[in-house]
Formats: sequence, structure tokens, C-alpha cells
Amino acid sequence: MAEKIWIVREGDGDRVEAIVTRARGDARAIAEGRVFIGRQRARAGDAVRMGDEVRITERRETKIEDVAILFHARGALVVDKPAGIPTIPDAHDAHGSLLHRAARAAKIDPRLLHATSRLDREVSGVVVFTTTDAARASLHHARISGRYFRRYVALSERAPRVNLLQEHEGTWSARIGRARDPKKRMVDGRDATDALTRYRVVATTARAALLSVEPVTGRTHQIRVHAAHAGAPLIGDRDYGGARSIVLASGKVIAVTRIALHCARVRVDDWLDVRAPIPAELRALWRELGGDEALLERD
Repeated sequence: MAEKIWIVREGDGDRVEAIVTRARGDARAIAEGRVFIGRQRARAGDAVRMGDEVRITERRETKIEDVAILFHARGALVVDKPAGIPTIPDAHDAHGSLLHRAARAAKIDPRLLHATSRLDREVSGVVVFTTTDAARASLHHARISGRYFRRYVALSERAPRVNLLQEHEGTWSARIGRARDPKKRMVDGRDATDALTRYRVVATTARAALLSVEPVTGRTHQIRVHAAHAGAPLIGDRDYGGARSIVLASGKVIAVTRIALHCARVRVDDWLDVRAPIPAELRALWRELGGDEALLERD
């Protein structure tokens, strides 16, 4: 995504609005949270100093307007995240994130919301926000004590393999750290930490495998990295080797517009148990690949 970077060399003490105008940036950029002074998001009226780096990011357009509320009680707001938007504000649109859309849907102040876990932009499904300190502490304790359960549905290009043998159920435990690209992660990368993912192969077709996946830990891109490392990159995940189009035996080409990963369920003891329906685009993809739609709902 394009961005403009402007180094302040004159006008010491100017307001950030003047720099945006001087750089011919979008007049909406400050209000939309797309302007940064150094690493800090700029606000209208902020002063800039000589040598400051002002970064203006391009607006990322999306047709997604509303999000569905799945549960709103006990200090928790649970929503069904569509693919195509970030969980929390990013550099390209502070107000288009799931957090802000969820706050608008629930008619509450977005500053009250805290995401207990995050889904990548092109991943869909259950996201739990807390609205009170007590709920936040309760869910944090549930996570560290192993009582915060998440089940994902994933479509990979093939079933996972371990030592050249196809494994239909098991765990991935490779440590995950930072890749050379700061936006990516890799097995045994820099500052690698323990990561554990349970998986099960629900079904296979000639072109794909349907996986039920449970991340025990919560590393960035954990499922995506572990699946790729097991020789089963997720369909649509170009960052980790997944195909963005599939050619069927008939010659038909299926274009994949998102990562085939969906958080279908979050359960915390008897305190919370919420499911998000499988999105239509993933149902259609699995069907096109020869899969039985009913299997998508199997726990």
C-alpha cells in the first residue's frame, strides 16, 4: 500500500495540517487516522518540529459496513469479523477497523473495547472484546490457565505431512519468531517463542483438505505459519506459500480473494460459548473443490 513520507525541513512549529497540505496529502487523512509523526498517530492541531518524519498512508477502501454482534453481556462484546478489515486500527484507516465498527454497532465508546485476541485482516470469525476491567482480567486468566478454547476451520492445499507421512491428527509445536520481513513470522525465526497448535484433518478432496484447528498459544500468524511448515499452506495465504487461484481438472480457474481461515467458535468454560457461521465465500470455495458443505460445521 502506497504512502507519502515528508521530512520537516522548514516551518518548525507548524501544525500537522500544514504538512499534509504541503505534501499534497488527502485532506481526510488526519481525521481518518492515517497520518503519523514518527511512530505516533497524529491528531488535528499537533505541532511538528524540524527533522520530524510525517507519514501519510493511503486510504484502504472497503465495501464492508456493518458487523454482526454475536453476544453482548457480562462485560463482553463478541462479534463476527468479516475478512478484509483489521481487528484494531491500523495505519490505513483508524475508524474502519473491527473495533470501531463493533463499537458503532453496539452504540458504545470504542475506547471501552479491548480485543482479547486478534484475527488477521483476511481472516474471519469470532472476536471477543471486553468492555470492563473485570471481564478483561477474567478472560486473561482463562487464557493463561488454558481455559480459553478457539476452534478454526481452515482449507489447505493438501493434508499436513510429518516425516513424509500424512498425519490426520496431531500437534504442531515448532517455535515461531520474526522473519526478515517485519510483517511476517517464521519457524525458528528471530526471538522465537514456544507455539502449540492442535489440528485434525476432517476431510480431503483431490485438490484440498478441510482442517479443524485449535491454537493453544497465541503467536502472531501461528496457524498460518504452522500449517505452511507442515507442508499444508492455507489456500489464499500468499505470504506463506498458499495459492491465490486454483485450476480444477476441468480447466476452471477459481480465484481466491482471502485466506481460507475462519474462527468458528470461542468457548470459555461455561462463561461464554459463541459460534460464527462459515462465510458464504468459504462454503462456495469448499464446494467448488469437491467438498461436502455439512463437514464445515463439524467440531
